[in-house]
Amino acid sequence: MRTRPLHLASALAGLALLLLLVLAPSAGARATGVSDAAAALKQGPVYVDPGAADQLPASEAAALAQKIKDADKPLFVAVLPANAQFPPENLLRNLRTETGVTGLYAVRLGDGFNAAADPSVMSRDAVGNLVTAVRQPGVDAGTELDNFVDQALPTMRGSAPASWGTAAGDDGVPVAGLVTLGAVVVAGGAGAYAVTRRNRLRREAEERAALDRLRVVVDEDITAFGEELERLDFHPAEAGADDAMRGDYERALDAYDKAKSLMGSATRPHDVRPVTRALEDGRWSLAVLAARREGRALPEWRPPCFFDPRHGPAAEDRTWAPAGGSARQVPVCAADAARLDDGLDPRARTVDTDDGRRPYWEAGPAYGPWAGGYFGGGMLPGLLVGTMLGSMLSTPAYASEYGGGDFQDFQGGDFSGADFSPGDFGSGDFGGGGGFDGGGGFDGGGGF
Repeated sequence: MRTRPLHLASALAGLALLLLLVLAPSAGARATGVSDAAAALKQGPVYVDPGAADQLPASEAAALAQKIKDADKPLFVAVLPANAQFPPENLLRNLRTETGVTGLYAVRLGDGFNAAADPSVMSRDAVGNLVTAVRQPGVDAGTELDNFVDQALPTMRGSAPASWGTAAGDDGVPVAGLVTLGAVVVAGGAGAYAVTRRNRLRREAEERAALDRLRVVVDEDITAFGEELERLDFHPAEAGADDAMRGDYERALDAYDKAKSLMGSATRPHDVRPVTRALEDGRWSLAVLAARREGRALPEWRPPCFFDPRHGPAAEDRTWAPAGGSARQVPVCAADAARLDDGLDPRARTVDTDDGRRPYWEAGPAYGPWAGGYFGGGMLPGLLVGTMLGSMLSTPAYASEYGGGDFQDFQGGDFSGADFSPGDFGSGDFGGGGGFDGGGGFDGGGGF
């Protein structure tokens, strides 16, 4: 009698596995084409066409799919052969239309690679930056796709589609539910509770330590912005002040108060992101106020200086490379642009690390939410790729332990069918202009 629960669990697990084998479509037996790839992606995040099976082994495809599911993001990956069944022109757009789910779509077609996303999930520029960052001549599909997924997951918005949660056949049998039930029975409630509690306590301790480090940096930022407001030579009632100027000034004051309030109530690292976003909004309001008072044209919105957001909105973009990393375009203030022109190092924001004061991009993952508030909207991956912080942010563990979910401002993964803007999604063409020619080129792209 004491062994009966185990026999029952084994039977349930065996039944679940049998149903999986019976109900899951056989890759070797499927026809190929965009429609079949889309049908497979509705059931799981990774599809490897039988004609491209040599590109990505089944074990690597399974690991990649599990990584995406664990992150709960609407990221779709397809590995396809470069043949007539997958014409490169409009391939991404057609795959998105057939799948019908809002998300980020990445395709390895032959030796080429490209991606596109709905703007609610990731901006066109962010997708383009990620594609450029991972695309290297001669790299194998597994490495390229793994790098792309690692860098995309932390900054994507939205959640995985509900259709990934079950794998039912025509009779609606909830296969995933049977597998879960068997696993829970076998593992035992007491053991599972102990492991869950231990992991929760460890995560809470790490979050407290990360927040303590962040609090020092954010308090410095809030103090610096408050000093800017004190030095500001403006009074709402002064001669020449109009309602627009007073509005800019009020928004800056409100941003300062909001930042202080949000930081005072922060309990987890990801609570810091809206604090630095408020400070960025406040500094931008001061830049607009200065332009009004000086009679200049109002500036277009610019992100803060990459090297130190306390420098205010960037004046221009400059090419810069971290130590041992590749070059990329970063927004910089006028003072740092001049230093770069003179061959000097920029005045970088340094933070405390176990190895002493280092530039924030060489620090640990705790500073991810801080940077995310200043450089949101999908900018962060392109700016930090190849840096220590960028590498840490790209791991799935970051999302669960340091607030990676804070980069989700909109929902994705919802079923929208063909109801999306082709202009936003971009052409998605893989032909012309260097398309999928073995070098992984890209024609158009970024958004559907």
